[in-house]
Amino acid sequence: MNKTLIKKYNIPGPRYTSYPTVPFWDLEAFTKDLWMKSFKRSFIESNSDQGISLYIHLPFCESLCTFCACHKHITKRHGMEDPYIKTVLKEWDLYVNEMPEKPVIKEIHLGGGTPTFFSSENLSLLIKGILEPSVLHADYEFSFEGHPNNTTKEQLQALYDLGFTRVSYGIQDYDPKVQAAIHRLQTFEQVEKVTQWSREIGYTSISHDLIFGLPFQTLDSIKNSIEKTKSLLPDRISFYSYAHVPWVKGVGQRGFDEADIPKDDEKRALYETGKQMFLDLGYEEIGMDHFALKSDQLYKAMKNQTLHRNFMGYTTNTTQLMIGLGMSAISDSWYGFAQNVKTVKEYEALVASGEIPVFKGHLLSEEDLIIRQHILNIMCQLETAWEEDRMAFPQLASVLDSLKEAENDGIVHMGNERLTIPEAAKPFIRNICMAFDLKLHQKQSETQIFSMTI
Repeated sequence: MNKTLIKKYNIPGPRYTSYPTVPFWDLEAFTKDLWMKSFKRSFIESNSDQGISLYIHLPFCESLCTFCACHKHITKRHGMEDPYIKTVLKEWDLYVNEMPEKPVIKEIHLGGGTPTFFSSENLSLLIKGILEPSVLHADYEFSFEGHPNNTTKEQLQALYDLGFTRVSYGIQDYDPKVQAAIHRLQTFEQVEKVTQWSREIGYTSISHDLIFGLPFQTLDSIKNSIEKTKSLLPDRISFYSYAHVPWVKGVGQRGFDEADIPKDDEKRALYETGKQMFLDLGYEEIGMDHFALKSDQLYKAMKNQTLHRNFMGYTTNTTQLMIGLGMSAISDSWYGFAQNVKTVKEYEALVASGEIPVFKGHLLSEEDLIIRQHILNIMCQLETAWEEDRMAFPQLASVLDSLKEAENDGIVHMGNERLTIPEAAKPFIRNICMAFDLKLHQKQSETQIFSMTI
């Protein structure tokens, strides 16, 4: 990669799992009643054909990992499992009661936190409760995030028996010094064991999450981590840039000195080295930060141009409506976003009172919807077009003008009412999306709120 371009474009920017991004939601115009109208509209339009997606947030972790920016609740009290599961199921009932017909479930993803904090019995109780008033889509896919240290064979079997075929394990790095810094201690042998269990049981897509740019990481340590990954050959790999945002998450990311974190050319070298090793192993790069074997559905979705992106990241399932259940979970009706309250106590209290526990959100304007589609096209297909009138918007000319310098730098091609990003310019995807992000330009923050783009 051209080091000059990396320095030039390595600026704070969103990861674009939504548009508008959360910091630029119009909170004043949002109400829970308007959100429910948006939800019902989307359900009626899409349920019988596409089906719906469910994201279920299971927030409990027994210890704090300092690289993590997710909403979590640190506890060793497993007695909290039962009331939380009951609350999630009651929240689901509140949504189901607003549906004119049975929901058709196409996708379920269990995220966290640490979903495998929960016992196999409680995980089974949760999924059975979700499915009881529902119908399964013909092409449904269920997935969950597993912690290698506490995922048991019983949990894997219980979820597989309920239809789960995908599991993602958070590895991050195998170097003991890096693991100590991020407070995520796990051995390769433990990862190997849960990966082998998953294959033996019948999981068809196993993913490993790795992070580059962590404190104390070096070229040697990243090579070592990928060599270990090579021996297990997971179907998918997420290779995320470490988002150092201590101003957002406070003391959790202050467990090491700023000087210990690889930056600029050093950090980019970690990614380029890892990327080349993945390509050499037969993986294909998918969008941004993801790699998959050609046998995996994520690769096939990219080739078929059916790849989708939402708050769960890249997915093979395109659903208009995604309902987020659990503390801090975000729902997406395509026409609007809504986020649940962020503490377990408040979440359980609101649901117990019969309220859908949404506390903020955003209702998309017609202009928002057009921009959202352009950004989704760029993130998933590395291109977008505006030859159709429905994809034009008043500020388009100024957006394209702002990309002239990027075009001169070779990171984007424009012409014939179409924009494309060359394969070699994938590291700059977020920068190209930022040109379309009208909300970002209209409400520039005086303080940094996003991680660096490259």
